[in-house]
Amino acid sequence: MSETIHDGRVISLIHKFLNAGVMIKGIRTTNDFGVPQGGPLSPLLANVMLNELDKEMEARNHRFVRYADDVIIFCKSRRSCERTYHNILPFIEKKLRLKVNREKTMITHIRNIKFLSYGFYLYEGKCRFRVHPKGVQKLKEKIRRITGRSNGLSVEERKKRLNDTVRGWVNYYKLADMKSLVTRLDQWTRRRMRMVTWKRWKRVRTKFYWLKKLGINKRKAWEWANTRKGYWRISGSHILARTLTNELFRRARYISFLDYYLSVRSYGRKL
Repeated sequence: MSETIHDGRVISLIHKFLNAGVMIKGIRTTNDFGVPQGGPLSPLLANVMLNELDKEMEARNHRFVRYADDVIIFCKSRRSCERTYHNILPFIEKKLRLKVNREKTMITHIRNIKFLSYGFYLYEGKCRFRVHPKGVQKLKEKIRRITGRSNGLSVEERKKRLNDTVRGWVNYYKLADMKSLVTRLDQWTRRRMRMVTWKRWKRVRTKFYWLKKLGINKRKAWEWANTRKGYWRISGSHILARTLTNELFRRARYISFLDYYLSVRSYGRKL
């Protein structure tokens, strides 16, 4: 570090970070190996230490991409990959004295790679981006928490959290080809919203009132207000699709994944 950073105060501050330890269940524990995952020092040290790796790979004419301590090296053939793997590992472990995670390090096709939650695929000879399935899974888990039937959120707070989630997620993955994916996410999220709305109506008379107000005839509204079907099952019914429509959610200022994705993509193209 001292070869790169010549300010002694910065070196001293890094020493203090490394010796600070970590809090586990409210108890301070010393950390004798490495930097805590997710700590602010981790990407800083990775960029300083691995800058030498960047220079080495540039000198060898490798095509690569690195973000903090995650690196992908691109090769034309498996044999070339294996040769690069066996040549680069000694540089990292002997010259830089860093330990390579052998479990996460692999030689594989680009379509099997997950990098910063992005996936990749080839189309007409070019590499394109997609959302990795784990990224979709994490999003759905978050939306489930926001649209949970018993989380105590008000209507406005739920709307704010849901809209913030849509904006943040789409902006992060805006480079990916995901028009069909966001269309499916919209359908699933709207069903979650219908479920939580049906739950909020609660009483039979309240359900009856709102179904009538939203255009269902009196006899059919009373029949559906008294249904014993579960919340998730009723959320997928035609009766709620007719009343709690996508247009109704749009007027209530719920952001659509598809609409926001198309607006972000078109804005990017104009720039």
